[in-house]
Amino acid sequence: MKKSLLYLCLFTSSAAFAQGWQHTHFQHFNDNAESNLFQSQTPLEKGNYPLTFTFDNQCYQPQSAVKLNQTVSLIPCSGEAPQLRLFRQGNYIAQIDMRSGTPTLRIGVEQRAENDNNTVKSCPVWNKQPIEIDVSSTFTEGESVRDFYSGQTAKVKNGKVTMMPAENAGGLILLEKSADKKTEVFDWKNATVYFVLTDRFHNGNPANDNSYGRHKDGMQEIGTFHGGDLQGLTAKLDYLQQLGVNVLWISSPLEQMHGWVGGGNKGDFPHYGYHGYYHLDWTKLDANMGTEADLKNLMRQAHRRGIRVLFDVVMNHTGYATLADMQEFNFGDFYLKPEEMTATLGKKWTNWQPKKGQNWHSFNDFIKFGDSKAWQNWWGKDWVRADIGDYDSPKFDDLKMSLSALPDLKTESESAVKLPRFFQHKNTNAKELANAKVRDYLITWLTDWVRRYGVDGFRVDTAKHVEKPTWLALKQASQQALKEWQQKNPQESFGDDFWMTGEAWGHGVFKSDYYQNGFDAMINFDFQDQAKNALDCFARIDPVYQDMSNKLKDFNVLSYLSSHDTRLFFHSDSERNAVKQKTAANLLLLSSGAVQIYYGDESGREFGATGSDPVQGTRSDMNWKELQNDQSKQALHQHWQKLAQFRQRHRAVGAGVHQTLKSEGYFAFSRTLGEDKVMVVWAGN
Repeated sequence: MKKSLLYLCLFTSSAAFAQGWQHTHFQHFNDNAESNLFQSQTPLEKGNYPLTFTFDNQCYQPQSAVKLNQTVSLIPCSGEAPQLRLFRQGNYIAQIDMRSGTPTLRIGVEQRAENDNNTVKSCPVWNKQPIEIDVSSTFTEGESVRDFYSGQTAKVKNGKVTMMPAENAGGLILLEKSADKKTEVFDWKNATVYFVLTDRFHNGNPANDNSYGRHKDGMQEIGTFHGGDLQGLTAKLDYLQQLGVNVLWISSPLEQMHGWVGGGNKGDFPHYGYHGYYHLDWTKLDANMGTEADLKNLMRQAHRRGIRVLFDVVMNHTGYATLADMQEFNFGDFYLKPEEMTATLGKKWTNWQPKKGQNWHSFNDFIKFGDSKAWQNWWGKDWVRADIGDYDSPKFDDLKMSLSALPDLKTESESAVKLPRFFQHKNTNAKELANAKVRDYLITWLTDWVRRYGVDGFRVDTAKHVEKPTWLALKQASQQALKEWQQKNPQESFGDDFWMTGEAWGHGVFKSDYYQNGFDAMINFDFQDQAKNALDCFARIDPVYQDMSNKLKDFNVLSYLSSHDTRLFFHSDSERNAVKQKTAANLLLLSSGAVQIYYGDESGREFGATGSDPVQGTRSDMNWKELQNDQSKQALHQHWQKLAQFRQRHRAVGAGVHQTLKSEGYFAFSRTLGEDKVMVVWAGN
């Protein structure tokens, strides 16, 4: 999308707004991975403003009422536009986000510094000397306290202790009672979740690297399978346990489309479903990931180490139609004559490569997408909507749109369906279900993995694009399935309820109706930018911490720095230095609520090759060799490890009450949950 075609039009009769935000150009974010994220700002008076948004000569408006700091989808203009109601004058910032598949709008106001004790007026500067710390509000007179980071102890005298931050700590001191021992009590509000794209993590079994005829592209291998698998995950569980991780979120291990599609806007690389979001069969493991014996061993070994396991799950869409699947499962048709097929596509269609003047999208030019009969043998119009054959065309709204042109599953349909025809031609565990709707099949298939292997929870992909009652039904069925597994496997069971977190693009720290529809936490999209704004000074995160602690009394969120489809936090040169990477660890791991480490955050994993799709760079291979040989990477990893272990020892870090403490020359706060009390001190860089 070109920025010259992006405008926000706020229409009002207010004379005070005459010089406001009319036809303002939106600018790209600077980060290359943010190529579909735009921002603009302007001063506005208080009042009501109807909103319309225009790009590519098409008018759009918010789908629902607009509230500050909450994300709403944009739909084609029809009727009166929803109102933006502003209660005070301010400098307002609007973001248009094209990354989620539908345009979304978010409007916030630039924060004004308040003259109170909680505002950071200047950042502390550490003189590299021991620090006298006032601990009187957290620890009692005569009590022995310990800096978990350095191991040094001191007794509280006159309400104070004096300590020297550890050499690798970057001025950070993590205070706890010396008598505290590691607690084994788990709390989802204090969870440290490690999110891994399995294919890019560790190759435990090279023999499964080229399943279904998949192969390397001989170029940059941007969208090919790299070899990571379930055996590789299992081999690294000790690493995760030592890091302080207590929840492992893995990309979907279920069977993906066998072939590739064109990658990026330019079709400059072949793109397989290595990331787990292009499903073909929900009842089978993808052979690149391994066997069910591998899954059983992963679950057992993770549980033995106190690590819960989440599956990434998709119920919004299937994978694309690829040449490999068309040939193997006998669906679709071509413009090519029979005698031209082998000459054009080769004996194995998946081995096709673009010739001069073509790209990896060009294989679509051979396919008859309008032939209704040929496409009945695929998913069929009862299952999905797509722009092929006689299938129902996708709509623009969140629930019936086609994300990235992926076939949209009809989870909202009340019609009973048979198994898709192509299942007759493949090895599958899917069975016909009596009077079952599309959502019934998907829920049955997903909960079967819970029932058989004790999966502890789901991270739900594209939650906003599936109707909420379906998510509630999934949660209830998963809870029942986990109970059944727990009854059969009491020695391996944690005894927890099933846990679900969801991706609703732009969701922040507020209790939406997702929480009444099966979700225990929502991913906090706000934290990434909030943390970025505090990289130069850890103390600047304090208002965010205070706000999160105040709000998270009866619900939970999952905050993150990096992810596979936003950006890698340390991508830019300005963020790559060791001091800022350590500060980032502080910001995330000392946050209230559950937190998510993206694989390699803890080791400074570099941004990878992208081609014409910037987010591909966030999915580079885990940098094991660097971590083994580079002392600076080892020091960074050790810092993350200390913080995560401290967090794991104290439920108060994520679930406790935050209090900013008065301090002289340093930044300090406490977290309290019953008898569990900790204090964090930062002297400055």
